[in-house]
Amino acid sequence: MEYIRLENITKVFGKVVANSHVSMSIEQGEVLSILGENGSGKTTLLNVLDGIYQQDEGKIFIRGEEVKIHSPRDAYAHGIGMVHQHFKLVEAFNAIENVVLGLSKKELLAIYQNLGEIPSARTFPRASIKESVAYVQAMCARYGFSFDPYKGVHDMSVSEKQTLEIVKVLFRGVDTLILDEPTAVLTPQEIVHLFDVIRNMKKHGKTVIIITHKLNEVLEISDRIAILRKGEYVGTVKTSEATEASLADAMVGEKVELNIHRSTLPTTGDRLIVKNLSVLDGEGNKALDDVTFTLHGSEILGIAGISGSGQKDLLNALSGLAHHKSGEITFINPKKEKPVTFFHKDIKQIRELAKEGKFHFKDGTKADLTHIHNKKLIEMVNNEEIIFYEDEIIDLTTKKPIEIRDLGIKLSYVPEDRLGMGLVADMDIIDNMLLRSFRKGRGRLLKKEKPKELAQRVVEELGVVTPSLNTEVGKLSGGNIQKILVGREISSHPKILMVAYPVRGLDINSSYQIYNLLDEQKKNGTAIIYVGEDLDVLLAISDRILVLSGGKVAGIVDSRTTTKEELGLLMTKTVRKEEGNETQVQA
Repeated sequence: MEYIRLENITKVFGKVVANSHVSMSIEQGEVLSILGENGSGKTTLLNVLDGIYQQDEGKIFIRGEEVKIHSPRDAYAHGIGMVHQHFKLVEAFNAIENVVLGLSKKELLAIYQNLGEIPSARTFPRASIKESVAYVQAMCARYGFSFDPYKGVHDMSVSEKQTLEIVKVLFRGVDTLILDEPTAVLTPQEIVHLFDVIRNMKKHGKTVIIITHKLNEVLEISDRIAILRKGEYVGTVKTSEATEASLADAMVGEKVELNIHRSTLPTTGDRLIVKNLSVLDGEGNKALDDVTFTLHGSEILGIAGISGSGQKDLLNALSGLAHHKSGEITFINPKKEKPVTFFHKDIKQIRELAKEGKFHFKDGTKADLTHIHNKKLIEMVNNEEIIFYEDEIIDLTTKKPIEIRDLGIKLSYVPEDRLGMGLVADMDIIDNMLLRSFRKGRGRLLKKEKPKELAQRVVEELGVVTPSLNTEVGKLSGGNIQKILVGREISSHPKILMVAYPVRGLDINSSYQIYNLLDEQKKNGTAIIYVGEDLDVLLAISDRILVLSGGKVAGIVDSRTTTKEELGLLMTKTVRKEEGNETQVQA
């Protein structure tokens, strides 16, 4: 039975058409998934339905009657509520205070009547916190939520915060719940529980609309799947008649290869040795606690953990951005039988290392530079005549970020603020490429030929949608900004590459391009640290996976022999130190 109908919905932002004449229907009591590539208009369309945006053209019908939705409050009045990917909670409040926040006494009393579950004998209940707790607990029991009304938001896990957001929306009496990427930061066990809640909501007549990129989850939870492509409606299919391959092809408009290629290679020696690493956060608490591991060349080490378990702090420490840390971080620079360069060694440093017997000449004799003048030494270095005997062993603990980058350790970090680390919004694509190479130039004038070539290659290989290479990065969509950032770092041929959430927000085609590029880097001997949210991808792309729980290492497992469920259990365990310095895992 048709419940909501969208007719010719069009939404334009400047010259960008986000939705173009989208017409589709949503049935009462179904679970509908909205699929589409990055920039296909999924979130924009549902933001129109939720009243965050107003359509430029088109109409919305609910139960056959046209409605005007100008704000989320209007959407609530029509029984529609949305839980966004980034939560909108007040950290200083507890759960029930967040639930009733913004509601007047009159609105609360109306909600009590609509819920129809008066927990007391009063004929006219009071609009109080205590009264609201009773109603919320009754509602949670109906749908299967685990909910502590007095728990502070700042003490909640990501899953608990998401539950609170859903409860907050349902409390307002919605019949249609919109969830934007609801499983992005959940463990497998938490996803199972969320899906059970969604099925219970469906049993009670609720309609649930899900935006997601995870095709396996779409096939598990949905009744129907609506597909958007480049802002246009492609069609709706029954889940029972769909496969991952057919959905991917429909999203992209062509045949898509969905296999992540993981090359099986012998490792090329240790690249990074981390011992007893601890990092303090801004409040003096341990964000990382006694972390120890070794990273090998030609290896992808995945990092798994619930959001906020220390992933960001680990990358910051390894890249020199964490100022309060203890422990050892040792980089084994693969320089054996390779020429010394001026990229991260000056003349004074080269002479000091020569005195220590670190170099030899091409003919194999020990490099004695004592009687060689600077002019001749510069010529010899440029001609690659001075060779390292062995790999360099370098302590990174006191190194500055720029010094670490010069050693070939590149951090491609994609946080929520994609322009916060590495890209400058007001610069065009070419100048953002130039940021990584300008210090190699000589003189006052910078040459843009190579950065321009790199920009062109990244745009073509990753399908960056941009009017030109001279377009300011800040004017591009989030997904295209992400492609530029990741593409630039991967193209620099680093010795160690650290990537965090590199495909967050990317369409399926671009995501698999990134996965394959990482595998190519691994083949070239690069040691890679991959922080991700999708456990299926972590298992498919990584050689080993380090699991963080509360800033501690809960375990390091072989990706080829472990399971997603085992990872989920490690992610939700607490780790404590016992006598004998053995790490124990407990519930």
